[in-house]
Amino acid sequence: MVSKSSATTQAQILDAAEQLFATKGQHATSLRSIVKAAGVNLAAIHYHFGSKEGLILAALKRAIQPIVSTQIEQLIAVEESEIPPSVETIFRAFFAPVLGVISPRQNGRGLIQVKFIGRCCTEPATERLVAEEFRLSQQLFIQAFRQVLPDCSKSEIEWKLDFAIAVLIRQLCTSFQDKTTFQEFSSGKVELTIQRLVRFTAAGMKS
Repeated sequence: MVSKSSATTQAQILDAAEQLFATKGQHATSLRSIVKAAGVNLAAIHYHFGSKEGLILAALKRAIQPIVSTQIEQLIAVEESEIPPSVETIFRAFFAPVLGVISPRQNGRGLIQVKFIGRCCTEPATERLVAEEFRLSQQLFIQAFRQVLPDCSKSEIEWKLDFAIAVLIRQLCTSFQDKTTFQEFSSGKVELTIQRLVRFTAAGMKS
């Protein structure tokens, strides 16, 4: 069982790493800078995570696993409430949990997580790790699209979903990197972004 103090130390390290990786990227972030930001010693990182790579993986899992769980929950809800579901509602179940972490109750931390995930999607050393974390939900969404688009082959749906994910990544890496205040994000920009993503990608998926 992890002690309260140990869990607190891990959280401090993960919070600091997430912030630095989001703003500077993996290669420009040293373990010493994380140590300084977290207020711990270098031994604590090695003890809890083993290495910089282990820390990155732990940070990604912490950020992505709740999103994947919510994606699956929302997809199941859509499939149970709509017979058949629409391409638009399936895409909303895919996108909304990713951007939904930006909420007032997070006090800005969700915005950092979104930037962190977007950054990791674009760096060769971490894009594979991100893909692996999202693999389960991606497979389930491919199945859902195949159910509502029976004339579209699996390979075609996979190809189109890859493009939809690329559009999402661009949003994570551009729209949410500006100097807009967190209050503006929480008051409507997230919902507007979700609506635009759904409208654009649904049209492409159905074409």
